[in-house]
Amino acid sequence: QVQLVESGGGLVQAGGSLRLSCAASGRTFSNYAMGWFRQAPGKEREFVAGISWSGGSTYYADSVKGRFTISRDNAKNTVYLQMNSLKPEDTAVYYCAASNFIATMPEDFGSWGQGTQVTVSS
Repeated sequence: QVQLVESGGGLVQAGGSLRLSCAASGRTFSNYAMGWFRQAPGKEREFVAGISWSGGSTYYADSVKGRFTISRDNAKNTVYLQMNSLKPEDTAVYYCAASNFIATMPEDFGSWGQGTQVTVSS
């Protein structure tokens, strides 16, 4: 069990950058694979990026590959999502989540943060 809190969202113009952070509490943070998801109004929650326990393996949705980078600092119990070259279609609530294994399906993640809003203006 891990508790997650996202931060770093906001309003940016197209082409800009944001860095989201997800702070985790719990002694076993390093035992969890982590992921970022996003959900826009009227849309299904979609996978954005995932990272393994050690950070050695990452996986990205095609829509963000080359623009977003997921990373983690287990010493700080924090996972990050660096978002560059933002597009209006990136506008969504972004959630971090923890799973017992690297995964891309929301149902495989047992712990979720509250979400942080990212709005990209054109």
